Amino acid sequence: MVRRKVIKIDETLCNGCGSCMIACSEGAIQIVDGKARVVSDTFCDGLGACIGECPVGALTIEVREAQAFDEKAAKSHVDPSKSRKTQLRAATDEEKQEIRPTAPCSVSFDKSSVVGPRRHTRKLSPSSQLSSWPIQMRLAHTDAPYFKDARLLIAADCSAFACPSIPNLIRGKVVLIGCPKLDETRPFVEKLTEILHENDILGITVLHMEVPCCSNLFRLVSEALKRSGKEIPFEQFICMIEGGVSKEDKVRPNS
Repeated sequence: MVRRKVIKIDETLCNGCGSCMIACSEGAIQIVDGKARVVSDTFCDGLGACIGECPVGALTIEVREAQAFDEKAAKSHVDPSKSRKTQLRAATDEEKQEIRPTAPCSVSFDKSSVVGPRRHTRKLSPSSQLSSWPIQMRLAHTDAPYFKDARLLIAADCSAFACPSIPNLIRGKVVLIGCPKLDETRPFVEKLTEILHENDILGITVLHMEVPCCSNLFRLVSEALKRSGKEIPFEQFICMIEGGVSKEDKVRPNS
């Protein structure tokens, strides 16, 4: 233990927006139960790059007894290449059984007529545009076959209920949904980074509500794209409360 500068978070002020988590390139901050928290002093360099990103002033720097900053450990912590595929390649047969999901629920809907045990894989109805399942980011499998050469629609949960043109936005895309306010932001970014890093994604469409907390979805997706190290066509749509949809023409997620 050494006496040094580390980040202090006032949870009474924190609104869980996740801006500080995105700004922390060492991965020291996570959103847990709707609040930002320092997950390990080892990952915090104490320089305070996250402070200016907090919209409510919940972050400060304090001097206290803490573990020394470990740059190597921090880099390993946020390395997107340590995906499930990478783990499987290096694991023993016994370890592989633990890494792989025991009951994967990834499904690519078969557009043809299917009967018998596989009938659950066909499209739900002629009007459904979903091409894969599950759509919740937390449940998606990084190496699911439907991500190959896919175009993604990454949508805020509420947008499906507020946006009347959602079928048109879904058409021809693999859908992933999440809530930038209620979901833990670090797992969201890490999962999406792995998906982008491990697959040949052809394009990304982001759809979120016009309210401020929902707009953070754009920042989360932008951060994942940046971490993946890839150049992928990117577009953003905003669903207004009354149901209208606005397309943001000037989108530069990697800037």
